[in-house]
Amino acid sequence: MRGRPAELGENQMNIIEKLEQESMRLDMPVFGAGDTVNVHVKIKEGDKQRIQIFKGVVICRKRGNLPQASFTVRKISGGVGVERVFPLHSPAIDKIEVVTRGRVRRAKIYYLRNLRGKAARIKEKGSY
Repeated sequence: MRGRPAELGENQMNIIEKLEQESMRLDMPVFGAGDTVNVHVKIKEGDKQRIQIFKGVVICRKRGNLPQASFTVRKISGGVGVERVFPLHSPAIDKIEVVTRGRVRRAKIYYLRNLRGKAARIKEKGSY
């Protein structure tokens, strides 16, 4: 039995699940890969707190709406691609605004990393 991790009892699992359910946020909008979003992030500098907006295209969502869910947003800043991964239910996220809905045919659009300029544009939903 040496080397095996201690197994959690059923009561302990219920406590963990309860804590996860309490930490989940219900005010998140529906968005997916290809959508352009504004993520309002709380930034703490010393004793001051401010909100910074990170605007970009969602290139992937992981783990749906589970407590461990996350999403990746990509933007071009000064000619350099910047990606940021946000936990969906993080208290550091003030709010998420969906600016435009993109029309893509993949759940994960990692291919955007290799595209430059006009080739990296995404069509809006509804425009054909």
